[in-house]
Amino acid sequence: QQYLEGEHEGEIIPGRAPYLQGALVTLDVETGYVRAMVGGRDESDSEFNRVVQATRQAGSTFKPFVYSAAVRAGIPVSHIIDDAPISLRNPGDSMPWEPQNFELDFRGPMTLRRGLFQSRNLVAVKLGMELGTAAVIGEARRYGISTPIFPGHSLHIGAASVRMIEMASAYTAFATLGVRAAPVGVLRVEDEDGKIIWEPQIRRERILDEQHMWLVTSMMQDVVRRGTAFTAVRLNGQFRHPAGGKTGTTNDGADVWFIGYTSELVTATWIGFDQPRKIKSRSAGGVLAAPIWAEFMNFVYERRAPPAGWDTPDGLITRRIDHDTGYLATGWCPQESTSYEWFIPGTEPTEYCPIHNPFATGVPGPGYDRDREDASDGGR
Repeated sequence: QQYLEGEHEGEIIPGRAPYLQGALVTLDVETGYVRAMVGGRDESDSEFNRVVQATRQAGSTFKPFVYSAAVRAGIPVSHIIDDAPISLRNPGDSMPWEPQNFELDFRGPMTLRRGLFQSRNLVAVKLGMELGTAAVIGEARRYGISTPIFPGHSLHIGAASVRMIEMASAYTAFATLGVRAAPVGVLRVEDEDGKIIWEPQIRRERILDEQHMWLVTSMMQDVVRRGTAFTAVRLNGQFRHPAGGKTGTTNDGADVWFIGYTSELVTATWIGFDQPRKIKSRSAGGVLAAPIWAEFMNFVYERRAPPAGWDTPDGLITRRIDHDTGYLATGWCPQESTSYEWFIPGTEPTEYCPIHNPFATGVPGPGYDRDREDASDGGR
């Protein structure tokens, strides 16, 4: 208020505001048409459109590109990575880089699925190292990210600066099981008589086949169902329709994101200062940005038919695994450590869990349901 009344002090970049800003954009996933866009809090004060003009660190909203590259490479979502400390050196740095998780803890070996829906930084960094920075950068380029990406280990957890409109467009590929729609902000240009002078072509590109992309989208649905967006979207936000997405928080708490989608719409939300600085202590995308997404999308779907979910493509198979080890579950594995997981044929585990097998014989053990597993082959 003091700023608006002319009582502010200090140097302000023209067109930028010193107070907390936010932005939102919604795209139709089939056409790329911009259905809603809010470039900032007050256009009369700042005409800077943060959706298309700003470049901000992506934080964990970048991680789906790392996981997509892994799935593309044939790595199953049951793949185990140790969420444990690591010391690295980024190119050009004299000091080691020791990434931390947001919670400042480490949770040990876990599957890729858990690593994504819990947004574990160490899992993303180590997965990116397995793939190589070139593969991850190449994956982001496939999704339409055009801004510079520094080839350091920190890129795997979103150190790169991105444009919000490009991130929203990238996420249309997750919503459509593999086809990215380029954003379209102008539907057509007409003359004074209503004759169409120009209209843009819808540009769509397949990024990944349905089977592989369904695995990525199923992990991103878990972000909403039981991960970092659950409280804001499901519990407090009461958004009940099928949805996926990813929260994002930069290391210094200067940018918070949530980019979520249904099978029809992608909506990206962002909060931060134009001159980057910490928003508040422990600021997080799941706390600040995701509630905006939930409120907005509830408003949208109060006025249109509920969206469909994502059917499992033919060709996928399931196996019952121990998600603490990544092996096939045995009858001795604790029930709370087992679940059914989906696989591209040929990527499923073939060995039984040796940790919970008292005889280490490589056999299923008591109570193992082979019929249920066999019946799941072929998907639906």
